[in-house]
Amino acid sequence: AAGTVAAVLVIGGVVILAGRRLLVPRVRATTNAVDYVALVLLLIVILTGIIPTIGVNLLGHGYNYRASVAPWFRGLFSFQPDTAAIAGAPLLYQVHATAAWLIWAVWPFSRLVHAWSVPLWYLWRPFIVYRSRRASPPAEPGTSGRRWRRIGVPY
Repeated sequence: AAGTVAAVLVIGGVVILAGRRLLVPRVRATTNAVDYVALVLLLIVILTGIIPTIGVNLLGHGYNYRASVAPWFRGLFSFQPDTAAIAGAPLLYQVHATAAWLIWAVWPFSRLVHAWSVPLWYLWRPFIVYRSRRASPPAEPGTSGRRWRRIGVPY
């Protein structure tokens, strides 16, 4: 039940993400083809992961992927994948696995790469930086417009 709620929230998040990318002109102007490919792949991975879980396992007899897909996946990390195991899995599971690997291939070339650049310094920054609205005096001669004074000049 909690997984179904999480699935609905994930789909909602992707809809918001896609809507922002498609409907906000400033964001749409900076979007390239790879970003759309990543978005489509993300949606394919999500839907092909949710459909078997909700549509088959909860409403039907289901498919025990733990006996076929899971050993194949573990075999990838030991460089000994059991291709017969995944070949016997339903097409939906094969599409899910393929799309997931394609996301990893597209990741560095899309906006998804920003997931790895978490600005941890942001947690310790001041909440709001206030600046004065009053006019600032003209720059001191010889400073080339910078607002700090030369060493030795009293404030």
